[in-house]
Amino acid sequence: MQNINAVVITGNLTRDPQLNHTDAGTPVCNLRVAVNGRRKNGNGEYVDKPNYFNVTVWGAHGESCAEYLEKGRPVAVEGRLDWRERDTDDGHREYVSIVANTVQFLGGKPKDESGEDAEPEPVAAAAGGDDDIPF
Repeated sequence: MQNINAVVITGNLTRDPQLNHTDAGTPVCNLRVAVNGRRKNGNGEYVDKPNYFNVTVWGAHGESCAEYLEKGRPVAVEGRLDWRERDTDDGHREYVSIVANTVQFLGGKPKDESGEDAEPEPVAAAAGGDDDIPF
């Protein structure tokens, strides 16, 4: 039996995207996405409980995310879970993040400073920097 590692989330960015480059020059964009879940509290009432996910977007699609997204924007992310571990001064750390295959920009067009619609933005693009994809 083959293993499956797939995840889809929709939520809002909790901070502006952070674009970096590897030593080889590959763009990598880091996003933080908040996804609200609902839980019953002790009184039987439903309350929102936020979950926060770190998302990594590679290549040209990561550059698009850094250019067009900002804190508060809704996004849909499809990708895979990635487990990492690291030893720090505070001890051994383990964490899971999402490596995005696609990020869709949700919501309406962003407004520029004058209140007019800004330039159109891409809806989604494939990760990995494939040169034969026309967007």
